[in-house]
Formats: sequence, structure tokens, C-alpha cells
Amino acid sequence: MFDPLFGTPEVDRELDGRAWVRAMLDFERALARAQSRAGLVPPGAADAIAEATAVLRPDPADLGRRARASGTPVVPLLGDLGRVLPAEAAPYLHLGATSQDVLDTAAVLVTKRCLGQILADLNGVAEHCARLAAEHRDTLMAGRTLGQHALPITFGLTCAGWLVAVGEGIAALERVREHRLAVQFGGAAGTLAALGADGPRVLGLLAAELGLAEPVLPWHTDRTRIAELAGALGAASGVLATIALDLTLLAQTELGEIAEATGGASSAMPHKQNPVRSVLVTAATRRVPGLVATLLSGMAQEHQRAAGAWHAEWQPLSELLGLVGGATAGTADVLSGLRVDARRMRQNLDATRGLPMAERVAGLLAPALGRDAAHELVSRVCRDAVATDRSLGQALHDDPEVRAHLSPEQIDESVRPGGYLGSTSAFIDRALAAHANRGGGR
Repeated sequence: MFDPLFGTPEVDRELDGRAWVRAMLDFERALARAQSRAGLVPPGAADAIAEATAVLRPDPADLGRRARASGTPVVPLLGDLGRVLPAEAAPYLHLGATSQDVLDTAAVLVTKRCLGQILADLNGVAEHCARLAAEHRDTLMAGRTLGQHALPITFGLTCAGWLVAVGEGIAALERVREHRLAVQFGGAAGTLAALGADGPRVLGLLAAELGLAEPVLPWHTDRTRIAELAGALGAASGVLATIALDLTLLAQTELGEIAEATGGASSAMPHKQNPVRSVLVTAATRRVPGLVATLLSGMAQEHQRAAGAWHAEWQPLSELLGLVGGATAGTADVLSGLRVDARRMRQNLDATRGLPMAERVAGLLAPALGRDAAHELVSRVCRDAVATDRSLGQALHDDPEVRAHLSPEQIDESVRPGGYLGSTSAFIDRALAAHANRGGGR
């Protein structure tokens, strides 16, 4: 019931039991072909194994039940394959491999297939961020720090910040996909002793068959690849969590600066239009750090092959990929139809009646008074403005000490939000340029 809320069909299809079984069968087929190319398996036997892996469709749940005796689904899967193979081909099935080789490689294949969709959706998120950054380059809003109005910014700068972070998340996942997803093939103790001197050659051929990286040597107890994958997925999730949190806060009734295209209904309150997609992204990303921690906790693995540590990775990895896939698709969906209320953003900025411009006023007074004295003077004027229900501009005009150093025109200009945006436009340009250089916008 809950899977559709936090996942996405495209990724979930690559994560279910059938997908894992397919990946395990892909390993056995590729291994037979690689060993045939190396002259270790007769071509006819490799063809028979390939045919058997193509037609065999075991029930994943049944495999799991039968796996309790051996601790992995590989053993019952090999039994099923052996029963459908010709007698002359059966001895060449799984030649020199061990169960962990199959499952580690299957995990890598499942991951690579999922990352294709996750990266496609992340690139979609980046495109929407870039579009919003360009469209709202000059849309003034209150910059908020520690929940309070700070300085004026633009909504375009907010979106540019999202864009850069998403781009970094994409780069990390692309690096993992292209360079760190390696085949696993080491045999019982990582020596490939059953293949004699042909082990390294078969390892390379197997990697090529599966389209995976070739490791320097088997990585049975070296889980840095899994750790890097977990870290990259966790970082991408954190970026999506930030976007969802920003959107949820900006959609609050008191702010009302953005709205999702299709607001969510409440079961009790007919007037509500809840930011449900952002809420679901938040819910998915809240579960991610625990899964990342679980995968990292499995890095300590004893001797040549661990007892239980690599088994502990299968489900957390699947859940992690599914949640990040769902959060990515959900974020792209929200941003694609995001409604931005520029008028409300300006109203909210003006609600503090010029107080966010205090820094600028203090900077203008500093040459004459010194930094500390200017800061204290403007702080006093701000307190007076709040106490007497005046705008900062009015209070500045009414203060004789301020008027002694700033003309009326300077005071008016000093409290104009659009005149104190610093490098906002340049930073947006830099974010958009980095996005374009990464290949975005094609």
C-alpha cells in the first residue's frame, strides 16, 4: 500500500525480486560466455547456459524460502538451472565462482539500472531549477536565516542554489556509475584458484560482458564501493530534502509564496491545499540516512569473506535506491508545475518595513562614524522604528544623527531592496553556466 507513495514505477521495476533474479542469471550467462572466450568452457555449453538463463523464470519468493538452507538464493537458483541444462553443459555452470560473486555483481547490475532512471530524473530536477533561476532572477523575496528575515535576495538565487547542489549530486552519482560499479569475481577465497592462471583474464572478459568496471582484484571484504554508492545516494537525497523543506515552508499559509500545481486535499478540512508531493519527498528522504548508516556499518568484514555483513546489504541497498528514486521523481514533478507568487514574496519582504536593509544603512554610515558606532546607531533606529510602528525609512528620516550624515535621497536609496542584491545576478549566471557546461539544457 505504501510503496507507490514513496517510490516510482520505473525504479521499482528494477528493484523487485524478479529484477534481482534477472541480474543473478545475467551473471551466470556472462560468466559462461567469458569463460568460453577464454577457452575454458566449450561454446556449446556456454550457449546452453545462456539459453537456460534466458528461459528460466523462478518465483523470487520461492527462491527466498528455499534459500534459508544455504543463506543465499544463489544455491537454489543454481539447482534450478542445473535441472534444465543438458548433462554435458551442467559441469560448466558457475565455474570457479562463489555465491557472493553472484550476489555482489547482481547488486551492482541492479544499482546501475536504477541509477539510469534516477540520474534522468535528477537531470530533470536540474532543468527545472535552471528554468526557475532564469525566470525569477529579479523576483525579490526575503532571505531568511535562522527563520528570520535577513537580507533581500531573489527567488532566482534560491533556485540557483538548488541547481548547483543538484549538479554536485549528479556528478557524484555519475562517478559511481561510471567508475565504481565493478564486477565481483573471486571464487571461494578471492584467488580464483579453480581457474588456474586464467583468473585475471576471465575477470576482464566478464566485466566486458556485463558492461561493468574491472576491479584490480576481487572486493569481497573491501566495501568502499558500496560505501561510496551509499554516500552519493545519501548526498543526493539530502539535496532533495532541502528543496522539499524550502518548498514546504514557502507554501505555509503565513508565507504563501509558492504552491504546488496540484494541492493535496485534507480528509478533515475542505479548505486545505497541502504541499503533498513535497511532504512525501520529505518523508522518503528522512528514511535515507539510516539506510546509509546501515550500509556503512557493514564495511568491517573479516578475513577473506564475511559472515553476514554482505548479506546485510541487500535489502537496505534496495530500499535506498527505491527511496532516492521516488524522491527524485517527486521533486521533478513538484518543480515542473510550481506556482510562484512574486507579489506575495514582495509583500512578505515589505512586511518587516525595511528592516532587512539595516546592514546597508550601517555600511553607508560606517565611513563617518566607524563600523561599531554605525552598527549601534542603526540598531537603535531599528528598535525605535519597531517600538513606534514606523518603517525603517521613516525612522531614519526622523533621526537627526542619521540626517547629519545621509541626505534624504541617500536614505531613500538605502532602504530600496532591489539596490542591495550584491552578486546575486552574477551568482545566478555562474550557476547557469555550470549547469550548461555539465551538459544541462541540451
